[in-house]
Amino acid sequence: MSALDHSHSHALFARALELMPGGVNSPARAFGGVGGEPIVMARGEGQYLFDVDGQRYLDYIGSWGPMILGHAHPEVRAAVHAAVDRGTSFGAPTAAENELAELIIEAVPSVEKVRLVNSGTEATMSAIRLARGYTGRDRIIKFAGCYHGHVDSLLVAAGSAAATLGAPDSPGVTRGTTQDTLVLRYNDVEQLEATFAQHGATLAGVILEPVVGNMGLVKPSDAFLEALRRLTTKHGSLLIFDEVMTGFRVAFGGAQALFGLTPDLTTLGKIVGGGLPLAAYGGRREIMDQVLPAGKVFQAGTLSGNPIATAAGAATLKLLKSDPPYSRLEENSARLAAGLSAAAQAAGIPHQLQRVGSMLTLFFNDAPVTNWDTASKSNTARYGRFFWGLIERGVYFPCSQYEAMFVSDKHTREDIDQTIAAAREVLARL
Repeated sequence: MSALDHSHSHALFARALELMPGGVNSPARAFGGVGGEPIVMARGEGQYLFDVDGQRYLDYIGSWGPMILGHAHPEVRAAVHAAVDRGTSFGAPTAAENELAELIIEAVPSVEKVRLVNSGTEATMSAIRLARGYTGRDRIIKFAGCYHGHVDSLLVAAGSAAATLGAPDSPGVTRGTTQDTLVLRYNDVEQLEATFAQHGATLAGVILEPVVGNMGLVKPSDAFLEALRRLTTKHGSLLIFDEVMTGFRVAFGGAQALFGLTPDLTTLGKIVGGGLPLAAYGGRREIMDQVLPAGKVFQAGTLSGNPIATAAGAATLKLLKSDPPYSRLEENSARLAAGLSAAAQAAGIPHQLQRVGSMLTLFFNDAPVTNWDTASKSNTARYGRFFWGLIERGVYFPCSQYEAMFVSDKHTREDIDQTIAAAREVLARL
């Protein structure tokens, strides 16, 4: 798909196909949405990725969100190195866990107590179990196109890699694990109200991405957010924000701080671990005190809150707090969004450019994207050609129409203008 030299990358991927299913350790990396082979990366530095064949790319993936400060930030690296020197894991409490927990609780409006875990999937799985344990109810509402990790009960009508691969429901997920999951349309207030009217007394909670990044960037309407808070409160259900992507990304306190709406539980990941495997779930004190050993809802993990990940996470959050990048990110992301939209318009290509803060998606779609029904009508073949055209010009966008892109604080105005110029060239030829 590319005229660049990818010979070393090809050889490594060919070997990976013999070692790993599909040659990857996560389907989001498989290039199923754009065709061709994944590019094997060697290192990252600031706003750049470098592949094993020596090509450099302006990176708008940022490890799917965590690298808000850019790759290999010197202060984060120093914190990790110092933690490694002290030991990698103890299976016992550390002061670093307290430090990271305090930073999270201070920043995120809904969180009074927090539990550290290892992945976003683990966080959402635990939050769902806690919602059921706290309310004594079984049913959960999720929304088509929202992806909450590969939790069996939530892997229905999922977005992200599941959408790209055309397999939103996975073999191996039994009817029993999903029978208490109700799947609704994102932004559909009427359907949400009708579902609560019928099932309100049995609903433990509602989980959603407050800004969706897993069917491309989709914004919630004000009416949808208001209905979510009103209905869950009225019926005694918990409102769960999956802020694995949006936490510390769209604002320091996440989407809930941006929108001024406080959920009952929040899941966090990506940025909160500074690029290392770490995630968290938290919420009101009386809810979190139901988790073992304070309460009876079981959740455990040998490496949860390990000292290396907590060091990276704490260093990242302290940098975001001491020198907030959000105004810079807003300025550059708005410039990129306007430039991409103008380039598509000049080329006569139907499109929607949707953005919240430093998350955005250029949809090849002639109608506004408000839910999975509309997102799924996007021209994915055109997006694939667009992706490879940008690769030829040293720009690395998400390898799927259904993934958001991320701007980092290391991207400069010149980088943004270079990206817009590359996109203009590619779009003019599509």
